Amino acid sequence: MTGRWRSGRWRTALCLPVVWALPLAALTGCGTTVPPDDPAGRDGRAVQRMLDQRAAAVRGRDAGAFLATVDRGSARYRAEQRQVFRRLSAVPLRSWTYRLVHTGGFRPAVGSGRRLAAQVELRYRLAGYDTAPVVAPQYLTLAQRDGRWFVADDDGRVDGKRGVDQLWDQGRVDVVRGKHSLVLGVGQNRRLLRGVAATADRAVPALDRVWPGSWAGRVVVEVPASLDRMAALLGASASGYRGIAAVTTGEVGGASDSSPADRVIVNPDAYRALGDFGRQVVVTHETAHVATRAATTAATPLWLSEGFADWTGYRTPGRTPRQVAPELSESVASGRLPKALPPDEAFRFGSRPDRLSEAYEQGWLACRMIADRWGTGKLVALYRAVGAAPRREGAVEAGLRDVLDVSLTDFTAEWRKYVAGVLG
Repeated sequence: MTGRWRSGRWRTALCLPVVWALPLAALTGCGTTVPPDDPAGRDGRAVQRMLDQRAAAVRGRDAGAFLATVDRGSARYRAEQRQVFRRLSAVPLRSWTYRLVHTGGFRPAVGSGRRLAAQVELRYRLAGYDTAPVVAPQYLTLAQRDGRWFVADDDGRVDGKRGVDQLWDQGRVDVVRGKHSLVLGVGQNRRLLRGVAATADRAVPALDRVWPGSWAGRVVVEVPASLDRMAALLGASASGYRGIAAVTTGEVGGASDSSPADRVIVNPDAYRALGDFGRQVVVTHETAHVATRAATTAATPLWLSEGFADWTGYRTPGRTPRQVAPELSESVASGRLPKALPPDEAFRFGSRPDRLSEAYEQGWLACRMIADRWGTGKLVALYRAVGAAPRREGAVEAGLRDVLDVSLTDFTAEWRKYVAGVLG
């Protein structure tokens, strides 16, 4: 596993974290396919030179130079690439590079001449917003003509190898700039995009008030045309994100130039169904993940990371605890008081929605109790202390002892009383 994470929202009260990894393909070759080659080999060096020319063309907004790297024998793909380049013109790019990871690994698209399968890493930053690059895999079919390599296709689906979509792969990009946000949309009216920007612009100062420290203080939000298009941006199945209003992508513990940038990706179908309050909770929750990412590590339990994000989102007045935690309220009313803080397994993707909701509600109330009884500063200090632990085992116990001067047993007992008190 890579340690990367995603968190999403189920309506206005639930996030679904998914740990994922990009698989490394087994090396294969067939027909006129060029056998796998080390990137430092002759073919690898020639391919990297072509990729460098392609990247320079994007940075220089030079359509002719960009299309010069596309195989003329692939009319369909060439037309698609012309459109993609045109869509990129609206995107404020700061950097754009390609790196050849390795050749081989999947069957290249069918075509004449020598064909080479290449796994490539695209890295780019948005000007004024990204302090780290977005890192995206691409699976390219390359064709050799007159001793030169050209890109002939970017679809390795025949072997299940497909790069993750970028927004401009899906249509014309509209850009809305907020005070603290950049919103990129495809297939959306600008009124919705401006509303998303205004919501994000309120979320960023809300995080600044509770999470002092060095985070970027700005957020990039992408709004695709549909749920299916959202799933394509995540490289996942749409069925897993139905009803989820937004997700955040990033890398646990990342804060350096080598760690991927964060993106909040909105599911327009679910987002439109929310009122103003729900939209603000969702975007503030996701912004909390952006702000706390550097302090969130493998040692951080999900009840703390998701509970803190929910606590941040629900700090805005407007809902009672019973309204925020309906599933847990029902359990308490039925005499089923939780015995312990929810384990990570309780947040597992694919679990029953009511059980997932209850796990998030339990995490929210744990963080709410800390802020109420020890103060916001102590909640933040606990979050940082747990994330800084060298290993998961004992991290929470040590953090509670050092920051709150309480044992896990006593903290759990206090939390159970708190849950019964605010929901009973």
